[in-house]
Amino acid sequence: MSSSVLLQGFGLGLSMIIPIGAQNAFVLNQGIRRHHHVATATLCFLCDFALIALGVFGGGAMLSSNETLLSVVTLGGIAFLLTYAYQSLKRAWVGEEESTESESAKTGKGLMAVLIGAAAVTLLNPHVYLDTVVVLGSIGGQFEPAQRTAFAVGTMLASMVWFYGIALGAAKMSPVLSKPNVRKTIDILVAGMMIYVAFLLMQKWMMGLEG
Repeated sequence: MSSSVLLQGFGLGLSMIIPIGAQNAFVLNQGIRRHHHVATATLCFLCDFALIALGVFGGGAMLSSNETLLSVVTLGGIAFLLTYAYQSLKRAWVGEEESTESESAKTGKGLMAVLIGAAAVTLLNPHVYLDTVVVLGSIGGQFEPAQRTAFAVGTMLASMVWFYGIALGAAKMSPVLSKPNVRKTIDILVAGMMIYVAFLLMQKWMMGLEG
C-alpha cells in the first residue's frame, strides 16, 4: 500500500469533509451537549466509509447521472436543515433547558432520535454524495487497484479523525461552550449555517430545473 497515495487521500478527504457545514455543526452540537456525541461521530464516519467505498470502487457515475434521486435528496435535505435551524433558534430564544424538555417530550431525544438526526443531516445533503461519491470516486478511480485501496483508506481515515476529533473536542470544551451566552451564540450561528446551506441547495436545485 502506497503511503504517498494514502496521504493524498487523507488530504483530499479532509478538504471534502470540512466544508460540509451542516453535518459538522450537528456533530459539534452533540459534542457540546455531551449527548451521544461518540455515537453521532461513529454514524457519520460509517456513512462516509460506505459512500467513499461506493465512489472509489465504481458507484460515482451511477449516482451523478440519477437526477431524480438527487432531487429527492436535495428537497429532503432542505426540509431537514430548515427544521434543525428552527430548533436551534428555539433553543437560543427560550433557553437550553426549556427547549430540551419540550423536544424530549415530543421526540424522546434518546440515542435513536440522535442517530436519525445524524443520518438525516448526512444522507439528505447532496453535497455529501457529490463530494464523497462523485469527486473522490472520480479521483480514486484513476489509480491502479492497489493504489485505489490506499486512496480510499486515506480518505476514510480523514473522516474518522475529523468526526471523532470535533465530537470529543467539543465534549472536552463543553464546560466553556455550554455557558448560556456562548450556547446561545452557537445556536444562532448553527441556525444561520443551516439556513444558508438550505438556501444554496434550493438555488442549485432550481437552477437544475431551469437547465
